[in-house]
Amino acid sequence: MTTSTVEPLGDYVLTLACVDQPGIVHAVTSFLLENGGNIRESQQFGDRESGRFFMRIDFETARASDAGTLHEAFAPTAAQFAMSYDLWSAQAPYRTLIMCSKQLHCLNDLLFRTSTGDLQIEVPLVVSNHRDAEPMARHYGVDFHHIPITPDTKAQAEAELMGLVDDLDIDLVVLARYMQILSDDLCRHLSGRAINIHHSFLPSFKGAKPYHQAFDRGVKLIGATAHYVTGDLDEGPIIEQDVTRVDHTLSPDQLVASGRDVEAQVLSRAVRWHSQTRILLNGSRTVVFR
Repeated sequence: MTTSTVEPLGDYVLTLACVDQPGIVHAVTSFLLENGGNIRESQQFGDRESGRFFMRIDFETARASDAGTLHEAFAPTAAQFAMSYDLWSAQAPYRTLIMCSKQLHCLNDLLFRTSTGDLQIEVPLVVSNHRDAEPMARHYGVDFHHIPITPDTKAQAEAELMGLVDDLDIDLVVLARYMQILSDDLCRHLSGRAINIHHSFLPSFKGAKPYHQAFDRGVKLIGATAHYVTGDLDEGPIIEQDVTRVDHTLSPDQLVASGRDVEAQVLSRAVRWHSQTRILLNGSRTVVFR
């Protein structure tokens, strides 16, 4: 006897957050059942500290539909529990604008991973306040845009950047060692969709050449932190961190090289999780469904 199977027509992701209360999971799964959904992956977290509930579901549906229709159909369920939510195609790439200055290791890593399909993003543009990154961007077939910044032109430069983000329909901005402080207005404009990477020596070794400062102190661990950008410098919700051990045999330049490796790895993981919509904001913290 043969059994016929129904091929799925769509693969979607639903994420939601609300006050923790009885009936949430039942309501969500009932919605999926009513719309022909089959769950492929489900993760949830109830935060006892904040009293909030977070959920991510990857599901298939055998009914002809689209993300916009399903998003609208879920609205009554969301309203019942005062949920904030998103629903979209699981395969849709995040349109990502990458910003950098003169250090190119994180840019190179992101562009390489994108070119191999390792990251679910598409990069229409690289923006920098210097021209060092232009050859690399062109090599990967990505447009490059130079926005020089001085204290007198900062407002104009940020207005130009915001225009690019809006005109190109950018979902995510990645500060891949972009050595400029963003204004509060720009941080608000990019809230929840801008990721920064920096070494994890803060607040001990601030300013220029932090790795050299660390060398002088004889540190044994170096690391990196990826976080969302906020108006509080380098204090946004943390997405990912990592460390690597070092010892007395490493020169300052070798310490810098080791730090670059960690920075690139941590940033790529943060971008991957964001583009797969595995990160939900929980106040000043994050919930990361890996």
